[in-house]
Amino acid sequence: MTDAYVTLVTSDNYVSGAVTLAHSLRLSGTNKKIVCMVTPEVSSGSKDYLLDPGHLYDELIYVEPFNSFDTANLSLLGRPELGITLTKINVWNLLQYRYVVFIDADAMVLRNIDELFERLQRADTSVNAEVFAAAPDTGWPDNFNSGLFACKPSVETYTNLKALALSAGSFDGADQGLLNRYFKNWANTSYGRLSFTFNVTPSAYYSYAPAYAEYMSNIRVVHFIGPEKPWNWNLRFADGKIMPRGFTSHQFRELAIQWWNIRDDFDTFKRNGRTIHFC
Repeated sequence: MTDAYVTLVTSDNYVSGAVTLAHSLRLSGTNKKIVCMVTPEVSSGSKDYLLDPGHLYDELIYVEPFNSFDTANLSLLGRPELGITLTKINVWNLLQYRYVVFIDADAMVLRNIDELFERLQRADTSVNAEVFAAAPDTGWPDNFNSGLFACKPSVETYTNLKALALSAGSFDGADQGLLNRYFKNWANTSYGRLSFTFNVTPSAYYSYAPAYAEYMSNIRVVHFIGPEKPWNWNLRFADGKIMPRGFTSHQFRELAIQWWNIRDDFDTFKRNGRTIHFC
């Protein structure tokens, strides 16, 4: 069986992010499959773009949306649009893959992370083993951030997650609250707690500058949490450089510009009719 990187797109708003994520994975040199789950809300034009001949995604998998409609908890989170992220649990139905590394579409990969598949393989001691790994969340480090996680697809796990969503629900109305309830012992194993460098979540308004400077060279994945996304920075100066929007931290600006460098690189490949192949 093969392994796969998987993301989820539930609207056209995240297509630009998904394009850059896929290209960043290709640039990392991975030979794993790169897959995108899409819901019916995504337009046919966007789906065609995600399957661009530039070799973005190997496969699109169509899934039905699963929404919490939990307005109370989503309002506490300040992100009413995130109820649809419960659709993410469909990743456990991808039984055609041995292991999956899920990455949110608003992330970019800066260094190869194929080691996550090997990490799960070492931990997978039985046919029915439920293996899961993720990195801590900045808002509450006892929880993990569900923008990146490594898991083993399983019908049983999917069934359990859906039952939990329908009975107890999610404490934040989105996927992260549900997954943290289910995988509550995620950090209690030798393999479950990933370094923060696998899912660095810079705030648009604050980041811990000394740690960023110290560990910048080790960052593997950057995840642009919150409503401010780099693809919204679509204005440029006369010299072609990206024009920052509003008040943001220096670190966020640097990373958003790096996101655009990856996106511009993809556009260059596309214009030149070139395709990235890793095998």
